[in-house]
Parts: sequence; C-alpha cells; structure tokens
Amino acid sequence: MDKPDAQMPPAPQPPKRRAPEGACDAHVHLVAGHGEFPLWDGRVENPAPGPNLEGWLQMFRAQCDVLGISRGVIVHSILYGTDNSVTVEAVRRMGPGFRGVGLLGDGASEAEMNQFVDWNMVAVRLNYVHGGVLSWEGAEAMAPALADRGLHIQMLCHADHHMADLAEDVRALPTDVVFDHIGWPKDALTTESAGFQALCRLLAEGKAWVKLSALYRMCKNPYADADPLLAALISANPERCLWGSDWPHLMLAEADMPQAADLLNALDRVVPDDVTRQRILVDNPATLFRFDAA
Repeated sequence: MDKPDAQMPPAPQPPKRRAPEGACDAHVHLVAGHGEFPLWDGRVENPAPGPNLEGWLQMFRAQCDVLGISRGVIVHSILYGTDNSVTVEAVRRMGPGFRGVGLLGDGASEAEMNQFVDWNMVAVRLNYVHGGVLSWEGAEAMAPALADRGLHIQMLCHADHHMADLAEDVRALPTDVVFDHIGWPKDALTTESAGFQALCRLLAEGKAWVKLSALYRMCKNPYADADPLLAALISANPERCLWGSDWPHLMLAEADMPQAADLLNALDRVVPDDVTRQRILVDNPATLFRFDAA
C-alpha cells in the first residue's frame, strides 16, 4: 500500500528575538530523498519528496541561521525504523556542534552501545506511546551500561497517563531521562493532572529533564494554551529544561504545520528573564549533551 508523503516545512522566518550565541535546538529530525536511505516498512508516511539528505541539511542550516541556532540534537525518525544510518550521517555532516539520538532494541549488546558512542550519539529513544523496539523494561536493564558510556534515555510518553506509574522507576535509574514535548499531555493542557505534577517533581529533584517542544501538536498558534505548562516546568527547575523545534514536523496528523520562529517566540513569552533563557537555550544543552567537552 502506498504511503502518503509528509509536508515540506516552510521557509524560515526570523523570530521576534534571535536565540543567544551557542543556542541549541534539542529536537530535530533529518530525512533524505526517497531511496537514499532504507525506509521502514511499518512507517505511516514517506519523507516529503524532492531533496536529498544534503538538501534537507541545507534547509536546516538556513533555519538555524535565521533563529540564531549553532548547536543541535538530531533525533532518529521512526520513518527509518531501527536503521540509524540517516541520522548518523546527518550528525557527521553537521559537525562537532551536533549530537544524535538513535534507536536500540531490548538486549542491545555492549558493542552496539559502543558504536553509539563512536557515532556521536548521546541517547537511545524510548517510545512509550506507540511502542517500538525498546521497552521500558529493556531500558531499565540497559540503563547501567548506558550510564557507563555517558548515554541517557530520551522518552516519549503521555505524562497525564503514564508518569505517575513511571516516576519511582525514573528516580531509581542510574542515567538521565529526558521527556519529550512537555510530557505530551493527552487529555487536556492542564497542570493539574497527577502525571504532570509527577513530572514537575522529577524536574525539581533533578531526576529528569524535559524538552519544551512540539507545542503545535497540542494547540494552535500562538500556542498560548500551553503557556501554563511551560511556566510550571520552568518554575519546577529551569536547569532541567531544553528547547526544540521538532523540525521538519513529521507525522502532523491533525496538527497545523508550524513556523519554527513562532515556537521560539512561544518560549520567550513565558521565560521569566534573560538568565533563564540562557540556561534553557545554551547552558542546559551544553551540560547534558557535553558540547563544551567536544
């Protein structure tokens, strides 16, 4: 059965305020031309037709230039399944200011984890919403070996459905856990759910990180409905918050294609001061992703 093509992202526009020097987009995906890298048979869509990987990298570099971004984290897309090659190559071409997050399955070997380090990966991704090759039990078992290598776990879950059950296990892990997309609340954009409150406590205790990303998947531009959640997460622990554009906005479903500048503007609307803005965009990612150690 033919797969639908993803939409092309819009040409970048300048934000109201450029990101500070050394700023990091902590959540992007890179795709390539059809046939350039093997796609997963179970994918729900194809990359937008046209550009090859270098063309996509040029578009991403252009966006970084407009926003003021000089560092980034390329998260492997499930469009390519467990073949991390497109992400590995994108990280290689982007250079020392960029890191990768890839997929490893349950029971991954020591050699596979060592390869991740060699590839400049910083984390393995666990999809607790849709499932995949890595289970929570597999991630827990892998965590000590990940920690030994300076790797962490990046996790997609619905905080309002899953976090209350996961929180104690997260506290016990020997490695960092980063939650995508403000914990991606499923039922409503509210700070009052037990799961969202559990996420805030994990941040306050320094037991987790969160990406202030993908607001367009939860509400409409200018994304003000998410302001209370961003404010609560930042208030819980500004030193554990990161920002990401989620470019090029794959698998939109019912969401509207966003402009990355509007997503950066949404962050600026709720960040209380320049020191906190610097922490979220520059200092925190430099610490977690070890940019300054490169």
